[in-house]
Amino acid sequence: MTTSEPELSQPDMKTVVGRDDLLLLTLDTLRYDVAVESAAAGRLPNLTAHLPGNVWQKCHAPGNFTYAAHHAIFAGFLPTPAMPGPHPRLFAARFAGSETTAERTFVFDEPDLVSALAARGYHTACVGGVGFFNKRGALGNVLPGLFAESHWESEFSVASPTSFEAQVACTERLVAALPAERPLFLFVNVSALHQPNWFHLPGATRDTGDNMSTHAAALEYVDRHVGRLFDVMRSRRRCFAIVCSDHGTAYGDDGYTGHRLGHESVWTVPYGHFFLEPPT
Repeated sequence: MTTSEPELSQPDMKTVVGRDDLLLLTLDTLRYDVAVESAAAGRLPNLTAHLPGNVWQKCHAPGNFTYAAHHAIFAGFLPTPAMPGPHPRLFAARFAGSETTAERTFVFDEPDLVSALAARGYHTACVGGVGFFNKRGALGNVLPGLFAESHWESEFSVASPTSFEAQVACTERLVAALPAERPLFLFVNVSALHQPNWFHLPGATRDTGDNMSTHAAALEYVDRHVGRLFDVMRSRRRCFAIVCSDHGTAYGDDGYTGHRLGHESVWTVPYGHFFLEPPT
């Protein structure tokens, strides 16, 4: 997908909110180039089946590491299409002079999207992944603390080779316990792409370490299990899903490694949104 391609169509979010369940799935540290190459090679059948046109949209991240990016996302600043704007936003806090609040934008007076949805009757739930969601200290409680219900276990962490399976199982239990009539906003932060990810590639070892190939293998691992997450989120009613990276990460690009830095590999991210229709 090139920057000349049109951005995704925007549903009327003022209608979606209150009618549909909502899923925000952040694939932590996922690089745009790896996501595009994996999709084009047919290695992401479950994700690309739902992406409009079966491709990722090229976007710029709202931050260059998890904590900053998620604060922006929860305020309504999702990844921005990597082309000249302005680009209307799906969600926006009300403030004077906003150039990206449009007719179809869901506008709220609360300080963040999570509390705005809670005020409109949604049950808000977080299934955390990376350390900023681990609830082990004051900092790790800030983002989960926005939600009425939050979960984190060591099995969800970056060190677990089965992290996403465990997160999906947690979601299945969460949804099963929720009254059918209560709308749900579910946020899942996927840790599997984040370093270390060498254990997702057969033959790789701790000594060989993480690289673009192990990052891609982690994405393929997520794709193998994401269908279960989509199925449970569409089991109650139609669900509007946003799937994106919060930021990318560098693997030696121009000498850079990691994120929280201003490199193209960090600022450029994949994005998609779509409806998950309930089974007929």
